[in-house]
Amino acid sequence: MFPLNLVVYPGENLRLHIFEPRYKQLINECLSDHKNFGIPTIIDKKLLGIGTEVEIQSVDKKYPGGELDISTIGVKRLKVEHFYKIAEGKLYPGAEISWLTENAEQTHELIGHVKDLLKRLHQALGITKKFAETPKNSFSYEIGHHIGLSLKQEYHLLTLNQESKRLSFIKKHLETILPVVMETERLKARAKLNGHYKNVIPPK
Repeated sequence: MFPLNLVVYPGENLRLHIFEPRYKQLINECLSDHKNFGIPTIIDKKLLGIGTEVEIQSVDKKYPGGELDISTIGVKRLKVEHFYKIAEGKLYPGAEISWLTENAEQTHELIGHVKDLLKRLHQALGITKKFAETPKNSFSYEIGHHIGLSLKQEYHLLTLNQESKRLSFIKKHLETILPVVMETERLKARAKLNGHYKNVIPPK
C-alpha cells in the first residue's frame, strides 16, 4: 500500500517521485516481482476505505540516492478491509483488500448531457481541452479531475460503483457550478472595462 493525499481513478496516468526508503523498497519489489500496488486515499490525515490498484508503466529516472521517477496507470478499485502501517517483514504499509466490481450499463444519453455541460464550463473559463474516446463505463473517471471537484468530492466519485451514478453526480455538480462560473466571468469582463474611455451617448 502507498497511501496518498489524492484520488487515483482507474485508467488515470499518474507520475510519482519516490524518495522515502519504505516506498523505494515497495516500488523496487513491485518492479522485480512484476506486481502492482494500491493507493488508498488519505483526507484530513485519515485513511479512507476505497483506493485503486496501480500498475507501474515505466521508470523514467533513477537518482544516485535511489530515488525514482515512475509513470503509473490506475487499474481497478479496491476496498481496504484491514490496514497495517507496516507490512510483515517490510518497511512499507500493507493491507488485506477486496476488489470492487463495476456494473455494466448503457449511459450514452447521460454522457451526452455531461459533455454538453463540460463544454459550456470550459468555454466560460476559456479552457481548450479535448477528451479522447473513452472505454465503456469510464468517462466519469476521465473527467473527474477536470470539473472543479474538491478532494472529498473526487473520493465520493470513486466510491460509486455504477457509471450512471457517477455521471449523475457529475451532472448535478456541473449544473450547480456553471451559473456561478458564468456570472463570475461576466463580472470579471465588466471589471476589465473600468478605466477605459467610454463613448456613451446621453439620453435626449
